[in-house]
Amino acid sequence: MEWHDVGLVLGTRRLGEADALLEVMTKDHGRHLGVVKGGRSRRQAAGLQIGNRLGLVWRARLDEHVGHFAVEPLDARAAALMVDAVALNGVQTLAAHLRLLPERDPHPDLFEALAAVMDHFGDARLAAELVIRFELAVIDALGFGLDLGVCALTGETHDLAWVSPKSGRAATREAGRPHADRLLALPPFLADGGDDDPRGWGRASRDDLANGFRLTAHFLARDVWDPRSLTPPETRDAFVAAVMRALGEG
Repeated sequence: MEWHDVGLVLGTRRLGEADALLEVMTKDHGRHLGVVKGGRSRRQAAGLQIGNRLGLVWRARLDEHVGHFAVEPLDARAAALMVDAVALNGVQTLAAHLRLLPERDPHPDLFEALAAVMDHFGDARLAAELVIRFELAVIDALGFGLDLGVCALTGETHDLAWVSPKSGRAATREAGRPHADRLLALPPFLADGGDDDPRGWGRASRDDLANGFRLTAHFLARDVWDPRSLTPPETRDAFVAAVMRALGEG
């Protein structure tokens, strides 16, 4: 068995004295593990750091085997990620979210979303918005997607401002107002279909981002973490805190 792909490093583990077990998110083969012979050597270890992009060749005798990776570094961003609290905690949070998905389950959309976040960690506001969108995509990939495009009460598609914590469906500002104390705020950057044009992204206010993180945390806890008896990744809280510090009072 053999395939070629591009992958983003999610982590490595020591395997014996010289080898490493590499975990990557690939474009066409999902989250995948494989052994890198000599992966702990000085020459190879630098390329296997979290966040780096690699060209990969995976080989195994049978498809169900762990297999081995031959790797070619394509770009190295790990050093930049490690020195910034937003980036460091953000990339580890994204990796934790991807581990919620079955190994080897292809998600090319999540691969592209992961690459986009990694490309924009230097802009805390945009990175935060992209992480929230990424979390919604993970929730959707796990079968618990939210319906944020139409009001569950009126059928309207504009001025959506609330989300039911029970149904995951949106409501307009007016229709939801009598129940506001029981609803989650829907930030404008996710409302009305989520503004599918990336040119309009990265302008959310600090409060809107806080509401976005609150929204995704609720459904991750209800539908994913709690049913699996999982503890939310500590890096997520650290990422949110780092973003809020970076944005100050703005």
